[in-house]
Amino acid sequence: MSGPRLEVLDGWRGVSILCVLAAHLLPMGPKVLQMNAMFGLLGMSLFFTLSGFLITSFLLKDPPVSDFLVRRFFRILPLAWLYLALALTLAGASADTWLSHFFFYANLPPVHLVTLTEHIWSLCLEMQFYLGIALLFALFGVRSLLLLPLLALFFTGLRVTDGVYASSISYYRMDEILAGCTLALLVHHRSDLRVLAWLKRIPQWPLLLLLLVSCHEQGAALNYLRPYLAALLVGSTIVNPASTLATMLNRRVLVYLATVSYALYVIHPLLAHTWLGSGDVIIKYLKRPLLFAVLFILAHISTFYFEHWWIARGKMMANKLKTA
Repeated sequence: MSGPRLEVLDGWRGVSILCVLAAHLLPMGPKVLQMNAMFGLLGMSLFFTLSGFLITSFLLKDPPVSDFLVRRFFRILPLAWLYLALALTLAGASADTWLSHFFFYANLPPVHLVTLTEHIWSLCLEMQFYLGIALLFALFGVRSLLLLPLLALFFTGLRVTDGVYASSISYYRMDEILAGCTLALLVHHRSDLRVLAWLKRIPQWPLLLLLLVSCHEQGAALNYLRPYLAALLVGSTIVNPASTLATMLNRRVLVYLATVSYALYVIHPLLAHTWLGSGDVIIKYLKRPLLFAVLFILAHISTFYFEHWWIARGKMMANKLKTA
């Protein structure tokens, strides 16, 4: 992926982190409208779609499984474990809670997430997905990726059966990643050019509206289609990078937000529980500009110094394993 297509993906990642930060740190309207919950679901749905798309795109190149896992672990673990060490220490968590967090099953019943780690459910889901797809890939090779659309439908069927619109439990959210995987298969394999032609013609703004409705509790059964609506919307901008929406996503600020998005996501709840997030409603929101300033400074330092160093080490180790 390169050029306008990659810029579109960066744009969507930037939008996704903006939605999540807004949902967690800003009042998005009267509580009765549940707009914060809607924007939170929208941000995470876009994020999972991008994750599934990019991971599948990488695996379609048929790399060694070790290469995939080493790169993913060195990308995710250093900052996540550092944050968890701080958060769980402050929370006075038990040994079982530490274990479930550091091995990323804290979001599975019985849930072990604590106040400062409630957002870590998404990293648990990601890590579980990485291990699952790596095992599938190791056993059956690149052909195993063709099973991912069927798995997406399976997990959506599970949500429908149990009546779950949204959840932080992995088996009620995995279809959002798998929908992104399915999109990658369609875009890269080009098994049916008619599908891509249809995707290019799809009206993006009505689709965006449908996606927003599917992220709201009042959207009712449309919530079950949220993974596929998000994948269709992202896919339409990939195959049609000259569209108005895709062009709007090609902004430097969104590229920067995409670059520091992981650090922004991991760090922000801890800052919200410091003095920067304290006080009554008026005082708390008067401090928000300062909180955002500190958050972006820390995310910048983490991304370009701390995380960058670990990612480089991961690439070196992956290259050594390939040549060993």
